[in-house]
Amino acid sequence: MQKVKLPKQLDPVKSANKRSDYRGVILASDMPRLLGMVADVASEIDVEIKFAKDAQGLTYFQGQMACLTSLCCERCNEVFEHPMDVSFCFSPVQGSEEEAEDELPDVYEPVEVNDHGEINLFQTLEDELILSLPIVALHAEEDCKQKRDEMSFGKIEPADERPNPFAVLKELKRD
Repeated sequence: MQKVKLPKQLDPVKSANKRSDYRGVILASDMPRLLGMVADVASEIDVEIKFAKDAQGLTYFQGQMACLTSLCCERCNEVFEHPMDVSFCFSPVQGSEEEAEDELPDVYEPVEVNDHGEINLFQTLEDELILSLPIVALHAEEDCKQKRDEMSFGKIEPADERPNPFAVLKELKRD
């Protein structure tokens, strides 16, 4: 199967009724927020998506994305490669209704559709990639140039002792 560029907007309900499967790529240039959070990312992000309905009749779409990113190590400030392989499972909900989200099984993550029943697929997948980035980007300790024992954090100078403002109250207290 040939990889194609995925649609930016689509209707998940119609796609689920057709049992659509997409296998394609999203250009990294279409994900500006992700580009701002990493040192570099491969020019194309591989994506596979399957739309379907479950036994309860709920529409959902699931799939996975894969790409190679470069992150800046917080310990030594060197760039290192970080492969990303992200799985996702979403179910569309109308509006930001809390009750609709509460009815969804835990396996589905809610995704809001617009007034036309469509979702912005690129934005949804970009959010998922951003959430899967490490909180603190670090090399493995054996690969990092800055060794743990060589790090120094400085010393905290002791604060000047100030008189306790409540010392007067202690004198007034009777035994």
